[in-house]
Amino acid sequence: MKKYFFPAIVAFLVFGYFVGKPLYMQPSYQRGEMAPTISGTTLNGNSFSLTDLKGKYVLIDFWGSWCGPCRRENPKLADFYKKFKKPKDSNGTGFEVVSIGIETNADRWKKAILKDGMTWSYHILDQAQSLRFFDSPIAKTYGVKEVPTKFLLNPIGEIIGVNLPFAQMEEILTGQNGKN
Repeated sequence: MKKYFFPAIVAFLVFGYFVGKPLYMQPSYQRGEMAPTISGTTLNGNSFSLTDLKGKYVLIDFWGSWCGPCRRENPKLADFYKKFKKPKDSNGTGFEVVSIGIETNADRWKKAILKDGMTWSYHILDQAQSLRFFDSPIAKTYGVKEVPTKFLLNPIGEIIGVNLPFAQMEEILTGQNGKN
């Protein structure tokens, strides 16, 4: 009996890790819920509130200059933005990206934005006060526990997708806008 005890414990822990980690890493808000209002100051020093973008599709992108997967994805996001950016169209909708940088170093964040070609206007610094990055105010509000994490919102501010691949977001934007 004792010779099976240790392997059983190890198997239980491994199983728990692979089942529990994805559940733990899920953000607090999911598809179908209204996105919490966030506000802050943009990179350009302008005041920002998510409510300013009502009437547009919005992609909220949580990222970090220190995050390798984020940095590799930023050029793809920049291309996606160039393809879909537009002011409100005849249907009254448009598309914007709001980047939330979870950082401890503002200078590194600014340099990454420039280097990665992130040309949109809405860059918000969600500065962490400690090395526990996800204790920063906006990340805590959304329950973000890893980056990159993305929330796609419809024009009324409802979450219509979390961590969707670019191809799926494109289908949503082209299907619901009837253009592109």
